[in-house]
Amino acid sequence: MKEAEATRDALRVQSGTINVLRLFDVAYAIDLGRVEKLWTDHARSSSRARLSTTPAKAMTFAEAPVVLAMPSVSIDFGDGAVECALTASLYGFGTVAIKVGVPVRDLAWPAFVEFERAVDRVIGPSSDAAFWLERLEFAVQVLEPALVRPSSGRLYEDYAVIVVQELDEPVSAEGLLERIDLVPLLSGEARELAETARAELMRNHFSYYRDDLVVLTWDRAFVYEPRGDSDVADVLEVANAQLLELRYYDELLDAELPRMYAQVEGARRVAALLASRHFAHLARRLQTMVAEVTELTEKIDNALQVTEDVYLARVYGAALALFRVPAVAAAVDRKLSIIRDTYTALYEAASSR
Repeated sequence: MKEAEATRDALRVQSGTINVLRLFDVAYAIDLGRVEKLWTDHARSSSRARLSTTPAKAMTFAEAPVVLAMPSVSIDFGDGAVECALTASLYGFGTVAIKVGVPVRDLAWPAFVEFERAVDRVIGPSSDAAFWLERLEFAVQVLEPALVRPSSGRLYEDYAVIVVQELDEPVSAEGLLERIDLVPLLSGEARELAETARAELMRNHFSYYRDDLVVLTWDRAFVYEPRGDSDVADVLEVANAQLLELRYYDELLDAELPRMYAQVEGARRVAALLASRHFAHLARRLQTMVAEVTELTEKIDNALQVTEDVYLARVYGAALALFRVPAVAAAVDRKLSIIRDTYTALYEAASSR
């Protein structure tokens, strides 16, 4: 009886979108100017991303990603096919973010939660990778000439931004939190969580106006935004792109360090007359790697520049901390430092020999 009453009294989501993202590392870099021309030649539209309501002087992209309009896709989430918008955002530092926008219309809150879970099962992190790879390859085939040193693997990140734009009655952020429980939506768990787990899940929540709300978690975010602003969703995509690329370089350097140690030992064992040449050659290769990785990580770090928009800066900073972007960046810096020290020692050894 209580469950029936709760369902009857629940808020209804009149309009919203469940944005499901999968971000891929595809290349060392992407020539965005060439991307725009290639996509236009393919008779499709593209645009440069910009924050919709934030003044350019307050927060702006260092190099705005190119957003490509892709053919919409029809997906069955269990109750019939739903026509979903599809876009691809390309970042100059080598990331492609494929986004599926699943529209939501006139659902009571419990039904909205169940629909989000169905979306998660079909195209979420544990879904069939073939769906995402097919969309990625569609874009990459057209844009391949714009990719600088394409990646052989397909390292990726997933994220979902659940956006509610209109409810069946006006409600403040506080009223929303009083009337609905966001934990089942954000956790994806059918069982009730412990109080400590609930508190941790809801720890990163933000409001600027009385009637907006953002709650961030590791793999998804809830956004209540009656004005339809997309700035929060955009900065969350950037934070995920930064995480993905830093993970790529962290793994690249993890693989390089033992190889570097082995090559140094091998150079030491060759004849004295040849050792200096081996040391110099290895030092040049390591110096080139350090220069390239440093250049790209600086672009990643400066992907979004924050100056005056305090609220959006707080959301962005919290997302970076939650995704452990500073920790991964620090690990990359430590490994780069080891390689720098090594090639300095190699140059000195080559000179002395």
